[in-house]
Amino acid sequence: MTFARPLAVLAILLLTACGGLVYKQDIQQGNVLANEDVSQLETGMTKRQVKVLLGTPSINSPFHNDRWDYMNTYARRAGTPEKRVLTLYFENDALVSIEGNYLDEEDMASEALDELQSPEDAPVQDLESLREEERGGPGA
Repeated sequence: MTFARPLAVLAILLLTACGGLVYKQDIQQGNVLANEDVSQLETGMTKRQVKVLLGTPSINSPFHNDRWDYMNTYARRAGTPEKRVLTLYFENDALVSIEGNYLDEEDMASEALDELQSPEDAPVQDLESLREEERGGPGA
């Protein structure tokens, strides 16, 4: 009986000390924009064209109708979140200015996004071309 209480306390302390062994996943929130889409932005585009290309902005303030903000945060396994912002300014429904750090190449979040969109994940060949190879070439 006298050993049961200290043993229980010791077991609880050991279990709480192992809290660092819990798996923590990467967390991505906000607008995920492809590099190709952002690189297609041009001054003079209408709001509708931008919305078709990038989607609805994260922040669309009723007080700043001519400013759209696309934001994204990425935290790698309980690390410090990195924030990326793309700010677009419009005048008379036309895009006049683009600002932000959304596609900084050194950005860890940008690297992670590129990994998620890796072309290696896409199938290299379709089923029909594989069958043709097995038969000895096209038309065989």
